[in-house]
Amino acid sequence: MNLAMFSTDAAFRRRVQPLVLACSLLLAFTSAGQDSLDKLLPVRGFCIGAPSTNRLDQFIRFIEEELAPRGVNTLILRVDYNYQFTSRPELKDPAGLSKDDAARLVAACKKHDIHLIPQINLLGHQSERSTCGTLLRVHPEFDETPWVKFPAHYVWPNDDRLYCKSYCPLHPQVHEVVFAAVDEICDAFEADTFHAGMDEVFYLGEDKCPRCSGKDKAELFAGEVRLIRDHLRQKNRALWIWGDRLLDGKTTGLGEWEASFSGTDRAIDLIPKDVVICDWHYDRPAPTAIYFALKGFPVVTCPWNRAQVAATQLEDVLHFRASATPQTQPRMLGMVETVWSGCGEFLDRFNARNKEGDQRNQRSDVKCFVTLFDKLANLSRTNSVQPQSR
Repeated sequence: MNLAMFSTDAAFRRRVQPLVLACSLLLAFTSAGQDSLDKLLPVRGFCIGAPSTNRLDQFIRFIEEELAPRGVNTLILRVDYNYQFTSRPELKDPAGLSKDDAARLVAACKKHDIHLIPQINLLGHQSERSTCGTLLRVHPEFDETPWVKFPAHYVWPNDDRLYCKSYCPLHPQVHEVVFAAVDEICDAFEADTFHAGMDEVFYLGEDKCPRCSGKDKAELFAGEVRLIRDHLRQKNRALWIWGDRLLDGKTTGLGEWEASFSGTDRAIDLIPKDVVICDWHYDRPAPTAIYFALKGFPVVTCPWNRAQVAATQLEDVLHFRASATPQTQPRMLGMVETVWSGCGEFLDRFNARNKEGDQRNQRSDVKCFVTLFDKLANLSRTNSVQPQSR
């Protein structure tokens, strides 16, 4: 049918014009709300492990039907070694994501203007309980503590203080291997930003290490950050890391998980100021993001599974951005909700979120995610949040 025949029909125009006007107003309102939200909170992020291949379709639907409508504009995808590497075939996970899988995730994020940041844990987190990670399994020579053996039954605390293994940052071949993996992941995900992890590093500068023994732990940590950052800069890529090793756990009272007992906190004055810090606190809204911003770093605040903590952190970020000087305000970038279970497990919990038990659960990453982004949705309408009781 030729619709042009109706173009001069006055009755048709009267029917169509209100619809056109409504659509125009909706688009304008959505655009204005998005611009306002971008000014209030430039980074509205979500961090989760990469999906297994059999959950890829479901995760892409989650991006399109949940993340995008909720205003998420940054996705940190913890890929690690769950990928079919070709640059270093010994690292290949045959069941991991393929290059084509990565392209599908890239397309979904591009469609919704979501900044996709892949992560591979560098330095620390090279094992999990009694299980060696891919890198040290195929390259045991990189192990910072080869004398520490994995127990048959893992418990914490233990005599070796084994939480997660680290690679030795001074091993002469380690960066040839890990940087090949970093480059391949960044290329596959078309990434201009890479997350290197670097949290909860307990093994560093160990006395028995022939390369690191006697070295200053802060200088070792800072040296690794600089090396990774400088490598990424060669291809105009930015570096994000977790911030816990840059905080003094004793002075702050934050302990050895959210902060450092080993002296690596002094590295904060030794690394480039363009590294983005992901400042995570899950049980209390410790206001250390302000510390990073005042030190000159761009920073995002990261909750996990306590909705009230996330709400207070959001309030703190907004208040800082509203009251800070023009020099420091742009450094407080926003919020990133984190998930520390498998992607499939989270999707299952999310899909079952309306069950009564989940509503009563005070520790729920699903509840925290929904609460945080519901509040962010209100920002686009009100440009403010109501103060939360402490």
